[in-house]
Amino acid sequence: MKKIITFVSLAMFCTFQSFSQGIIINNTSTGITQIPESAILTAKQYLHIAYGHSSHGSQLTDGMTGLIAFMNGKGYTNNLYSWNNGGTGGALDLHDGAMGGDVGYYPDWVNNTLAYLGTPNSTTGRGTGVNADVNVIIWSWCGQASGLTEATMLSNYLVPMSTLEADYPGIKFVYMTGHLDGSGLTGNLHLRNEQIRNYCRDNGKILYDFEDIESYNPDGVYFGDRIPNDNCDYDSDGNSTLDKNWATDWQNSHTPGVDWYNCSAAHSQPLNANLKAYAAWWLWVSLAGWSPTTEITNEKQDSQVISVFPNPSNGKFTITTNSSSINGIEIFNILGEKVYTIKDSKHETPNLIDISNFQKGIYFIKIYAGGVKYTEKIVSQ
Repeated sequence: MKKIITFVSLAMFCTFQSFSQGIIINNTSTGITQIPESAILTAKQYLHIAYGHSSHGSQLTDGMTGLIAFMNGKGYTNNLYSWNNGGTGGALDLHDGAMGGDVGYYPDWVNNTLAYLGTPNSTTGRGTGVNADVNVIIWSWCGQASGLTEATMLSNYLVPMSTLEADYPGIKFVYMTGHLDGSGLTGNLHLRNEQIRNYCRDNGKILYDFEDIESYNPDGVYFGDRIPNDNCDYDSDGNSTLDKNWATDWQNSHTPGVDWYNCSAAHSQPLNANLKAYAAWWLWVSLAGWSPTTEITNEKQDSQVISVFPNPSNGKFTITTNSSSINGIEIFNILGEKVYTIKDSKHETPNLIDISNFQKGIYFIKIYAGGVKYTEKIVSQ
């Protein structure tokens, strides 16, 4: 079995009931191999998920289905990423299409949620009846977010979601932004998605940022300012014509079955569903208590001990620490592959790390210094 990068042991996890509520899942949450196996197993142990969605929302679960064989082929534990309704055979318990419709149809989506969950149980804070074990509810959008006003987004989505959270405190409700529609950063869709983001940030909500995930390719290149649509088409030369497709371009320049996998992707491309699946698993393990920041376990660690700057940069980063020496430096790409390492107990500080000759994009740097392990996302641009 291929060894998965382990950031935190199983014993360090919070219980499902005690994790911090505010979680943002976006384009930085697609490094699937950054997630340790222990986090996957914990998510399977604690989570019982009900998902209501449109055809666009099926990108998550279709991507998750294709991911199983893809990760099996990479040598990970067999069927580690399996899922089904009921969680049988050691799979994640995810009821796909549990509630009919999507959040664009108000009040149907609220009524369908209430019917699915039943009367709140004052002891568990969850529902009653056959779905009493459900502790995560997630809904996706179709295209209706594009046509809502600020007021109707509040009344038809944000307030009802908060009401459900209050009525069922034992359930984590996941907010979601709407899919791209080609209207760009000045279009109403982006404004409404920003409204959702701000609401979630300001109120400590859980957000799966659908729009943000499909605005970046796996190398961290941003296409949101090029009027992209849900098919991943974008304007490459500023003439307002969608003349290129970032997903098919990336797929054509990378190896299928190695760098990406073929799967269904409603209204879009397989790579988009790949990224949605990666981010979905990042969401599940985050709900179960995992976070990359939990790797910093030494009690001496604080925000001033180690710093990496500038970040983003042109590929050249300086590392400083108030420890006497750095014992190890490792850099991983977005796929979790180690691309850079320094292991030298006498390595003096400050230290210049130069990856300017690497492909531009997102990386993760792990630093060992003075008994402390420190991890940070870095961006080379």
